[in-house]
Amino acid sequence: MTEGNSSIFHLAIFLVLILKLRAQFPDGNEVFSNRSKANYTDVPKDISLKTTILDASQNCFSQLQASDFSSLSKLRILILSHNKIQSLDTSIFKFNLELEYLDLSHNQLWMISCNPTVNFRHLDLSFNDFDVLPICNEFGNMSELSFLGLSATRLQKSPVQLIAHLNISKVLLVLGELYGQHEDSESLQDLNTKSLHIVFPPHKAFHFVLDVAASSAVNLELSNIKCVQNEDEQYFFSVLLKLQRNPRLLNLTINNINTTWNSFIRILQLVWHTSIEYFSITNVELKGQVDQREFHYSDTSLKALSVHQVVSHAFYLQQDYIYSIFSNMNIQSLRVTGTRMVHVVCPLRVSPFVYLNFSNNLLTDATFENCGTLTKLEILILELNQLKELAKIVHMTKDMKSLRKLDISRNSLGYETGINCSWTKSLLILNMSSNILTDSVFRCLPPKVTVLDLHNNRIKSIPKDATSLDALEELNVAFNSLTDLPGCGRLSSLSVLIITNNAISQPSAKFFSSCQRMRSVKAGNNPFQCSCELRDFIKGISHMSSDVVEDWPESYKCDYPESYKETALQDFHMSELACNTTLLIVTIGISMLVLAALVTFVCVCFDLPWYLRMVCQWTQTRYRARNIPLEELQRNVQFHAFISYSGHDSAWVKNELLPNLEREGLRICLHERDFVAGKSIVENIINCTEQSYKSIFVLSPNFVQSEWCHYELYFAHHKLFHEGSHNLILILLESIPQYTIPSNYHKLKTLMARKTYLEWPKEKSKHGLFWANLRAAISIKLTEQKKEIV
Repeated sequence: MTEGNSSIFHLAIFLVLILKLRAQFPDGNEVFSNRSKANYTDVPKDISLKTTILDASQNCFSQLQASDFSSLSKLRILILSHNKIQSLDTSIFKFNLELEYLDLSHNQLWMISCNPTVNFRHLDLSFNDFDVLPICNEFGNMSELSFLGLSATRLQKSPVQLIAHLNISKVLLVLGELYGQHEDSESLQDLNTKSLHIVFPPHKAFHFVLDVAASSAVNLELSNIKCVQNEDEQYFFSVLLKLQRNPRLLNLTINNINTTWNSFIRILQLVWHTSIEYFSITNVELKGQVDQREFHYSDTSLKALSVHQVVSHAFYLQQDYIYSIFSNMNIQSLRVTGTRMVHVVCPLRVSPFVYLNFSNNLLTDATFENCGTLTKLEILILELNQLKELAKIVHMTKDMKSLRKLDISRNSLGYETGINCSWTKSLLILNMSSNILTDSVFRCLPPKVTVLDLHNNRIKSIPKDATSLDALEELNVAFNSLTDLPGCGRLSSLSVLIITNNAISQPSAKFFSSCQRMRSVKAGNNPFQCSCELRDFIKGISHMSSDVVEDWPESYKCDYPESYKETALQDFHMSELACNTTLLIVTIGISMLVLAALVTFVCVCFDLPWYLRMVCQWTQTRYRARNIPLEELQRNVQFHAFISYSGHDSAWVKNELLPNLEREGLRICLHERDFVAGKSIVENIINCTEQSYKSIFVLSPNFVQSEWCHYELYFAHHKLFHEGSHNLILILLESIPQYTIPSNYHKLKTLMARKTYLEWPKEKSKHGLFWANLRAAISIKLTEQKKEIV
């Protein structure tokens, strides 16, 4: 534990130097090389020449040479702790003129040779095997030295005098296992330092005759105190008694102490009557019982007491006596943590306590129940205890008139709606994180709270009837189950919001308009659903400064849908047309109107319907022709088509129809040339329709006036319906109004209503398609038969 405390101080010094380096290199040009834990036996040669910080700790170095670091002229910090180095000659750093931090702790050093060229700020030679203090004459020239770590078995005054004129901030002195046989009681008298940390052998009974009261130290830290026997206790008590004569000493820290309960109480009493203002005792192991003795609180300079990590081996202990000693202390600050204490006694009279910290214990809701003597208390920390009912905590604080900050995090606190919730009006900062609180907690909050931490609870939403929080400036609700960002209607003063790791999928963009005073927002790591609704939120958050929106854009990513998963919100885009329904409907409507106008224009200018109808007829005809067996079509068929027409239309038939059909080899039956003499007209009509593959009727107003045309149409129609063939082709030469068709032509009306007819186009450009359709309708290979011409 001693090494751990020392390492903490070393880390602090290390961080300070890092900050100084950053100040000197604002562009970040310092180079850190980490070669720790690599089992090197020699310093590697591939280290960058620009390296300013080199960590080569926890390796297997046994010796160092000038060539190891001569090329690293910019080296400022060198960490070589936890190796096996046995000797050191500081001349190996003569080329490292900027080196100011050297850590050689936890090695096997027993010898050191110094060089006047080095001038360290931080030099750590602690936890090594030196017999005497490793202080060279050259140490006296280190005018910038702020930390010096030493280790030795024998302490003598003469080496210390070499650095007596230096004003060192802290000296760490580690005593070897053989310490106590040859020491000079005045060896530390000339040590000029503000902080002195003495580490005793960890497994050896305490024996210390040095007069630390003669030191100029303001801060004294003693580690590894083992005083279980009476003789050991007397040695340690004598040290504390000497401290009463040192008015300069203000801070005393004792680490890793093993003693009895009675000795522990006596230590507190001895320190009480010194000039010490801040006393900290950490990692305490206590044995035996405790005798009840009066504790004298008068004549003290103590302001703060810290007791951390106490382990008691007593089977039975008078706890009330111990608790009363702590609770009645007339000091401002008390910290008792990690002690497994189960109760705290209320002070007997009005207490001067301003700060109380009882974290990491076993305190219950009965803590400070009905306690009205803590009226001056400003900060109360009850983190990591056994608190369960928030209402009882509220009741506990009602008499704490000065309480400004309360930390009750990491407990098992819950709250049931309806229970009286009257906080002390002075409470401004409240930490209730890591509990099991739900939405109802917002109905039980201090009215003037300015900083509220509710992260890691079970909150799903902020109720509309929540307590008005007009003074709230900072709100942390991370790691809950909130589904939206809270508006600032009831949070008019909110300026800092942390709402990461919740269930926010589609945050409302109204948050930015309602929270005008926001100076810091953290809303990353939420399952954002990347859709149209998220665009306004992304736009709003993108317009805010990067100083306001923290972790943007790396922590803001799409979670749904799968196609956008892990996509940064700043890279998610959807068009206005895809998201605006009104705009989409208007766009589609305009497009349909334009398309309709275009189709109308094409139809009017190019007679597109006629072309389509003709193509459709041609296709249907070709389909029917392919599906009728050829043998059936060829049986008794001598003509491709029989033409029925009115004599008034014979000019068109002879000049247009016949030439365009017969030039393609089609056989056409005309009554003028193909009727058989001697047979009746009706018989000839029947025979011609039976011997023709198709019957073509040329329709016109003249056609409906011809009786013979009526007969021909009747017989062709009879064949159509009784034999199931598609042998009828109607050509509309001229338009026929329905009212001009005689009533006895009901079959013609039926055919024109049900059967598609070919209309003779007036434009010559359309004649080609007309003849192609007609030829396709009657085209068939007839059986070669010789026909007699009668």
